[in-house]
Amino acid sequence: MLRTLLPFLVILPSLAYNLISLACGRRFFKQGLGTGDQGPGKGHIDAVSAANHQLPVPDYQSPVPGPRFPSVTILKPVKGMDAESLANFTSFCTQDYAGTVQMLFAVASPDDPAIPVIRQLMTAFPGQDISLVINPATHGPNYKVSNLINAFPKARHNVIIVCDSDIRVAPDYLQSVTSHFADPRVGLVTSLYRTSRVPNIATAVEATGFTVEMIPNVMVALQLEGLSFALGASMAVRRETLADMGGFEVLADYLADDYQLGNKARAAGWRIALDHCFVESMVKAESLPSVLARQLRWARTMRVSRPGGYLASGVTLAFPATLLAAVSAPSTITALAAIALLYAVRLTVATIFSRRFVRDNLLPRWLWLIPLRDMLAFCTWALAFLGNRVEWRGSRFRLKPGGKIEELA
Repeated sequence: MLRTLLPFLVILPSLAYNLISLACGRRFFKQGLGTGDQGPGKGHIDAVSAANHQLPVPDYQSPVPGPRFPSVTILKPVKGMDAESLANFTSFCTQDYAGTVQMLFAVASPDDPAIPVIRQLMTAFPGQDISLVINPATHGPNYKVSNLINAFPKARHNVIIVCDSDIRVAPDYLQSVTSHFADPRVGLVTSLYRTSRVPNIATAVEATGFTVEMIPNVMVALQLEGLSFALGASMAVRRETLADMGGFEVLADYLADDYQLGNKARAAGWRIALDHCFVESMVKAESLPSVLARQLRWARTMRVSRPGGYLASGVTLAFPATLLAAVSAPSTITALAAIALLYAVRLTVATIFSRRFVRDNLLPRWLWLIPLRDMLAFCTWALAFLGNRVEWRGSRFRLKPGGKIEELA
């Protein structure tokens, strides 16, 4: 009897984690139903077309200015071109927002190919406060943080929003994010991200990972212990919170600046809020090796940042559970039954996240990819223990305990 039950027992941790993540996700998204989770709307598309063709920008029905709409500075560190860069930048210029908005781009090189696109944006929106800071000064091995440090002195407002250059947002993004600052205890607001359009299988591997791994993991962390980290796609922080934690300078030696920003903000006594408004990570076609290299970088970064939690996360992975079920089962039929049970639950939970919570339209089209994704996730998890070197934007680094990095020659 024990041998018959053993394959079902070894899949139990992964099975239970899937169901727990579903319950946590249902609780979070039920609270935020209808609050900006539909993605870019028609007004956003019209505004993008206006920027591309030098046409007038649509006149939005903005809410009345007031304390609910604090003045914000959007800091965008940029290096090189991303997929549809102009459209991504334009989405921040067409916000349905009554407060004052400053948009501040930061690049290190005067030859950066994104600069002409930024200047095109300035021409398309002459009435908006858009500035460009070009400064090659480095303050540590994290060049993105160096860009932030170089541009920050020109930030004029008390709410600072850091958004990656490949991010596109809906017209209600600023309204949704800044609403959390009505609570004086909230020092940082971060946003979930998704990828709804994938040009090839390699990018689908990464995009489905957001839906079936990253977001469920965030849901569990949020409900069980509260957030102690931020998600780098979108981070809104009070100027006071930055000052309490030592400014952007304290992040310059870390690879996972988003994790550290949230961690240090919480250590300084501030609350971290997770917004219900998704932002879109726009991707271009990539090869599978480049995607896996990025996944390995993330995995090794999390291993050194949260070693205990990272090690424990291996228990919840589906692929090693299927291997253990296969080798421990007394017969092929029993093994297949245990594996079928695990994946019946896993694929159902993944589909619910994709269709009802994340609404990225990736599933069921890419549902067949989930077992492959699970195998690659396990390999990445295991390889993270076998080295401490990573590649990031053309540079090679050595990871140190705690998440700091040292650039290699």
